[in-house]
Amino acid sequence: MTYDYRSVFDGGIIRAEFEKAGIKQHFIPLIWKYVIENPNCEWDEFPSLPSAAYSLLRSKFKPLTSTLHSVVDSSDDVTTKLLVKLQNGGFVEAVIMRYDSSLGKYNGKPRPGGPRSTLCISSQVGCKMGCNFCATGTMGFKSNLSSGEIVEQLVHASRLSNIRNVVFMGMGEPLNNYAALVEAVRIMTGLPFQVSPKRITVSTVGIVHAINKFHSDLPGLNLAVSLHAPVQDVRCQIMPAARAFPLEKLMNALKEYQKNSQQKIFIEYIMLDGVNDEEQHAHQLGKLLETFQVVVNLIPFNPIGSASQFRTSGDNKVSSFQKILRGSYNIRTTVRKQMGQDISGACGQLVVNLPDKMSAKSTPPVTDIEDLCIR
Repeated sequence: MTYDYRSVFDGGIIRAEFEKAGIKQHFIPLIWKYVIENPNCEWDEFPSLPSAAYSLLRSKFKPLTSTLHSVVDSSDDVTTKLLVKLQNGGFVEAVIMRYDSSLGKYNGKPRPGGPRSTLCISSQVGCKMGCNFCATGTMGFKSNLSSGEIVEQLVHASRLSNIRNVVFMGMGEPLNNYAALVEAVRIMTGLPFQVSPKRITVSTVGIVHAINKFHSDLPGLNLAVSLHAPVQDVRCQIMPAARAFPLEKLMNALKEYQKNSQQKIFIEYIMLDGVNDEEQHAHQLGKLLETFQVVVNLIPFNPIGSASQFRTSGDNKVSSFQKILRGSYNIRTTVRKQMGQDISGACGQLVVNLPDKMSAKSTPPVTDIEDLCIR
């Protein structure tokens, strides 16, 4: 993609331009910090830069290339959806989710910590994976985001909430935009953001060749895999892209990843009534995962409109599924708390629109995915 101006948070490009102009690299984190604190700034306002830096920044970079088009809060104030307008006219969505880690328990003991926020970030405009249960898939694939456009979602969100955790679970398949993902994460974990790698989770439908290099490029990050079915034919039925990444190859890649990283893998499993939520599916999933160190996150299906071909699994089915995984296979299994449904900000509902606010039951803060990863 070609832009007249690049985001100053496009780290690789600004580093290359500074090097070419003979400007010291240590100014770059200082510029980022200033922009975070002064998002509407002009370059001439920045104090104490070499004169060559001012002319370079004015000619090639913008402090922010995207704008915060709208902010919609859920009725319980637990979730906030951000609609971000890109300089090419496209839109992406990001979601702030507020949690309280002290409400979670591990080994019967309360967790340390308290209220904080997780940001769900988009990596693409639309998505080419075409998962039948996901609203983003109905958009098709529009474009990749640059690393700067990914980071700018964190900049916008940080003005609204103190972001501690970042999850790449928004619009798009992160590992299909691999170079920009890696660059964006490296910026987020460095100065001035300093987000801990263990507080960042990247979700994928299972892009095998990218999983094979994920740990060496981004050590310490959490990997979440959208598995959603324990056998290949059911997986292909609900996730057409799974045909390109057979389950056997995916599990071999995850085995190698876990051997190298020594980290738990999060398994995301959306519960679809009569499709993948029967007891036989629970046993198949248990046998598939019993040799791995995993946390299975069961996700109640969030409807994506009246035309949806799926129904949400009943609470009894979800509970039975969880008990089988825990009791028969000793697999740690959680049920994801539904957040942001009234603003179409829940899992699988991200598609560019401006929903009307609807009523929702008051929901207390809950614990989130990174807090399940005990090191």
